[in-house]
Amino acid sequence: MSATSRRATRVVLVGWGAIGTAVARLLAQDAQGNGAARIVAIGVRDVAATLRRDDLPQGARVIGDPAGLAGLDADLVVEAAGRDSVGPWGRAALDAGMDFALSSTSALADGALLADLRARAARTGGQLIVHPGALGGIDALAAARHMGLAEVEHRIVKPARAWAGTEAERLCPLDALTAPAAFFSGTASEAASRFPQNAKVALITALAGIGPERTRVTLVADPGATLNRHEITASGDFGQLEVRIANNPLPGNPKTSAMTALSLVRLIENRAAALVI
Repeated sequence: MSATSRRATRVVLVGWGAIGTAVARLLAQDAQGNGAARIVAIGVRDVAATLRRDDLPQGARVIGDPAGLAGLDADLVVEAAGRDSVGPWGRAALDAGMDFALSSTSALADGALLADLRARAARTGGQLIVHPGALGGIDALAAARHMGLAEVEHRIVKPARAWAGTEAERLCPLDALTAPAAFFSGTASEAASRFPQNAKVALITALAGIGPERTRVTLVADPGATLNRHEITASGDFGQLEVRIANNPLPGNPKTSAMTALSLVRLIENRAAALVI
């Protein structure tokens, strides 16, 4: 019997900011990847400015229009460009028969967009992939759903400065805090819509569990915190689940955890790995 070798996963990265560049760098540095992935293109808003940069992956094309995906030989499109990019790039990727993995999960608070992308994936045989991002225990939560979940709560605690530039500035005095302050409590759908950069991971928890309207979320600004912390609790017929993870912020973007980029690297490398964990 002849062995069949796996071809390297051909990846399009949408976005060349903190997350996209970190993913590319980690893929290049990971010797265990052994050529398991190749970045064939980068999707950006400003093609001219991106082409002037000196950190582009060797041989990668730079495209500014989602329609350009149709002419590429790619397997996976990975979004790391913000919620406004999810719709146009996701539709184009799935219509072209590619799988689409998104980082800006707050976009899926729009139920119509989620339904549209799922329908396109079903029609073309592609996959809409919501990766765990900065979270741990999502596989266990998704598995527990099959036996029934009664409650799911997600508490997000970040340094006060990480909430700067968001609605949190109106809800609590970020610069004057001397103790942790919970400034929001509501549904995952509302949290992701009102705080798309900081609380988008709440949608991951919700989609893995009991949905955006039943998943409860609390947002906390902590002046003494140095890490981004996520605490997920769930209960149901399966038993109880408690997960706590504290991540370093991504260099260059304090609103995002470094684990987001690491999770994407794992997703990409698993596509061609002989052993998947």
